[in-house]
Amino acid sequence: MTFAPRTWVVGEVVTAALLNQEIRDQFNSMFAAWTSYTPTWTAATTNPVLNNGTLVGRYMKIGRTIQYHINLIPGSTTTFGSGGYSFDLPATAANAGASYVGNSHLLAGGTRYGGQNVVSPSATTTSPFFPPNSTTSTLSQLSPTVPINPLASTHQLRITGVYEAAA
Repeated sequence: MTFAPRTWVVGEVVTAALLNQEIRDQFNSMFAAWTSYTPTWTAATTNPVLNNGTLVGRYMKIGRTIQYHINLIPGSTTTFGSGGYSFDLPATAANAGASYVGNSHLLAGGTRYGGQNVVSPSATTTSPFFPPNSTTSTLSQLSPTVPINPLASTHQLRITGVYEAAA
């Protein structure tokens, strides 16, 4: 991962090791594989239990910019809890006075739902939002009954976005 560049001192001897660390290694980190992590899935009222489902996250951090992807595939023994869902981010968001909006997709059988996810200032989680039905354009937080009632083990949730990390 990239890090703060070195402050050079007048008269300092530049070595191959320093050049490799300060230039080559940082440049290579921008083209490295994404880092895997396991986000926590929570709900406002009762937390879901993944059981035999799959929840994976991946991210790439360049400087303080984080690109992330979260993929949830509930299993046959997954319980969905109650209330609006949130998913852990790979790092705390900066308190930059702005919210970041990413894309969310719910694949439910033959139906595809397009929505958004929001990363608020200083947030450690993101929450996906979808239109609650086909007749409204307002968004509601993803829950066991929104946008489809009920969510099931045959569905898949994909969340992607970019935000500024606090550190």
